[in-house]
Amino acid sequence: MPHAKILLPAQCRAARGLINWSQGELADRAGVSRSTVKDFETERHALHHSTERLLIDAIEAGGVSLISADATDGAAAGPGVRFTRPT
Repeated sequence: MPHAKILLPAQCRAARGLINWSQGELADRAGVSRSTVKDFETERHALHHSTERLLIDAIEAGGVSLISADATDGAAAGPGVRFTRPT
């Protein structure tokens, strides 16, 4: 059974940086409030699973894939982000 994707605050910040989105733009695309994104990225609050899914879907639709901490595709160990298609 595949592992559910988990979004870490640092991955969220890095993903936004790759696609040059503000917290507000990610929030708009995900259908959540900007304060939700801000509080998550600053580790003030954890996300509900449904909110996490909305953010992941928006990030992936923007052209960034999440790399899990246990990725075994030859990449360096640890979580990360990468372009899935040029922007």
